[in-house]
Amino acid sequence: METPWWADDERLLAALGQATRAAEEVPPEFVSAAKGAFLWRDVEAELAGLVYDSALDRELAAVTRGGQRVLIFRAGKDTIEAEVGPETLLGQLLPPRPGTAERQLATGEAETTPIDEAGCFVFPSAPSGTFRIRCRSLEGVVRTPWVTGAPR
Repeated sequence: METPWWADDERLLAALGQATRAAEEVPPEFVSAAKGAFLWRDVEAELAGLVYDSALDRELAAVTRGGQRVLIFRAGKDTIEAEVGPETLLGQLLPPRPGTAERQLATGEAETTPIDEAGCFVFPSAPSGTFRIRCRSLEGVVRTPWVTGAPR
């Protein structure tokens, strides 16, 4: 009489190994569909263009206060102003309105903070590397393009 596969240690381990490898393999069409769905998560956001970067302003480069970098983004009637310092990121959504601001890092990390009635928000730590800001209010979503820590 033959021993059932689950009673034979070697056959059981082989079957478990095969099941584990099969579970780790994700079909390419599934990965493609997931990436496509991920791209649509922010489709309602209006993309704001960078209109000012103090790091690129040669006349003001010498008088930049305390290492702060000022960035201004515009999308239609909306403006996002951000001041990136060595320890914090301060910002304001204009016209002023409450909501939430999210700082997204290129690494995939994200941090959310409230936007007050004056449109102001604060992230207690400075972004490291490439980041973008996403502001959500009752009027909609505005998102900046990716910004590098240092100007190009």
